Amino acid sequence: MQLKIWREPDLSGEFVVADDGVVVFPKIGPVVVGRLSADSLRALLVAQYSVSLRDPAIEVTVLRRVSVVGAVHNPGFYYADPTVTINGAVALAGGVTPTGNQKRIDLLRGGVRTQINLSRPIPIADSPLQSGDQVSVPERSWLSRNTALVASGFTGVALIIAAIIRP
Repeated sequence: MQLKIWREPDLSGEFVVADDGVVVFPKIGPVVVGRLSADSLRALLVAQYSVSLRDPAIEVTVLRRVSVVGAVHNPGFYYADPTVTINGAVALAGGVTPTGNQKRIDLLRGGVRTQINLSRPIPIADSPLQSGDQVSVPERSWLSRNTALVASGFTGVALIIAAIIRP
């Protein structure tokens, strides 16, 4: 999650939610956030930080931890806010490589693969993507990557056959 406290850069930043739903924030220590909405967490943090700060202005953004793998330039784990699209998550990983299939992206969750439709940009908040999911960009088939080679091969064969058949 991302926490921004106005005029307090030392207290602001990205914080990892542990598996037990606890986050350790500067000055206030561990807070159980596992079942809280972003608005509820913000209200709780305003109350907690009001003890040491005067009228704290706090913004809380829940980030999703996403693994991007496959035919991308920089596969790995990335934190994305809910406004980022699935394509934006792929862009965080450096984008699709020349051999990657830009029209098909797979979502892997618990060993189950689901194909994501990319006909329109879908923000992560409105997508089936959850923290811990894996976004996989498959490679295009050999034929689709080498159509020029195949076409030139067919053209060469056709020219040889035409030369042999022609008297």
